[in-house]
Amino acid sequence: MFADSSLAARIDRAEARLCAEYAQPPQTPGDDRASFVMPVSGGLAVYVAPGSPINKVIGLGFDAPFDVDALAEVEARWRERDEAVRIELSILTDPAVARTLSERGYHLHGFENVLARALDDVGDQPDVPDVAIVVVGDAEVRTWIDVAVSAFADLDGTGSVADEALTREQLEEVMDSYPSVSGLIKYLALIDGQPAGEAAVRIDNQLAQMAGSGTVPQFRGRGVQKALIQRRLSDARAAGCDLAVVTTAPGTRSQDNVMRRGFELLYTRAILIRDWRAS
Repeated sequence: MFADSSLAARIDRAEARLCAEYAQPPQTPGDDRASFVMPVSGGLAVYVAPGSPINKVIGLGFDAPFDVDALAEVEARWRERDEAVRIELSILTDPAVARTLSERGYHLHGFENVLARALDDVGDQPDVPDVAIVVVGDAEVRTWIDVAVSAFADLDGTGSVADEALTREQLEEVMDSYPSVSGLIKYLALIDGQPAGEAAVRIDNQLAQMAGSGTVPQFRGRGVQKALIQRRLSDARAAGCDLAVVTTAPGTRSQDNVMRRGFELLYTRAILIRDWRAS
């Protein structure tokens, strides 16, 4: 599968909308440290809370002029919050954007890979033995969050991961607001009736965003992720999607899992940071 800048823009801007959905409106009128969403150069700047992994600027630099003044306003609001600015920049954007960011003091923090799979050939897949997949309703949301936190609190240690691991408390705070994102379908994987893994998919204009998935340590190696991927692909096609996308850290088991299910590497995003505290 070939990715040009138009496809990358479609994917990155869907990611921007997901982050904007996650951002909560200010809880206190006039609270200048509350969450916010700002447009910038065709993308969005999203701030949720101090230290949140959702804090980012994404989707800029494709088919809109790079507005340095708008970025300066974003930077000022981040700086008021003593928060480093994080920009996730596709390698398919205008190279001049990266040069300008470097001149403004941004440094390379890491990379993430964007992979995709066409859904026109997704058919019925054989069930994974002993793994049952169920859609999560309101009554199961707490279990879904607990499984996600347990999985992400004990990663497999493979690959290149740019971010420091979050504490369990930080993970719980991140996940608590996640189920409220519109268009999100949540799944639990069960083995012998016990929650073994979780995943989600978000439908955005015929694009299926394969949201973070995880398996609790004692159930790893039993096909949980295979079953979760198959179910989400099937449901995405049934919902009219033409493409499924997923983002992984380079060289991880997560990347290996999705590539085994037909996903191909489309492009990479550079993670660029401007940290006021470091200067």
